[in-house]
Amino acid sequence: MNWQDKGFLLSSNKYNENSSIVEFFTKEHGKTSGILFGSTSKKIKSYLLIGNKFHLNYSSKNENSTGSFKVEIDKVNTALHLDNKLKLSCIIYSIQIIKILTVENQSNMKIFELIENLYKILDDHNWLKKFVIWELDFFKLIGYEISFLDYAEKVTKNNKTFYVSKNDNSKIIPNFLVNNDDLVQNNQEIVNALSITGDFLKKSILNDNDYSLPNSRINFENLIEKL
Repeated sequence: MNWQDKGFLLSSNKYNENSSIVEFFTKEHGKTSGILFGSTSKKIKSYLLIGNKFHLNYSSKNENSTGSFKVEIDKVNTALHLDNKLKLSCIIYSIQIIKILTVENQSNMKIFELIENLYKILDDHNWLKKFVIWELDFFKLIGYEISFLDYAEKVTKNNKTFYVSKNDNSKIIPNFLVNNDDLVQNNQEIVNALSITGDFLKKSILNDNDYSLPNSRINFENLIEKL
């Protein structure tokens, strides 16, 4: 079994002295893992950062055996953000949640494109708002859509309009979650939005799949709260 494809590195773990078990999310084959021989060489090791995009050559004896990869770097993504702690934290969380919640060997072009869009978002001045929408798009692609209009109640106070949860009037829902074209007024709106989406992720998605909330998500939220 042999094929060529392009894919984003999701993880790399040492297999033996010279090799690693790597996992990619590929364009045509979805999430796929295999052995990368020579992964400790200087040429390959310097590029083995999660989120980087590679040209892949995959080969295996049959569908039931562990295959191996030969790789060439296609696009350096993550290294461009190593000096930005917040953006790097965002990348680590995003790649981890894709690794956790996607199915092995199942093609999904929209998720592949979503990973590509992540790096475009990070270059936008309004990237935190766009990331919240990006995360919600990912949830939708794996079958967990959330419609804020269904449980948001509009409130007007002191000539200002905002939304609260129908189940808990003390929980403010940022306007941009209900009306995607609304601007983010302050950093607290991002904090509130991530608290809501994180609660949805934990209770409706991760619990269904017997996973706990990744530490990478908690670290990302903590960094935003310190802005």
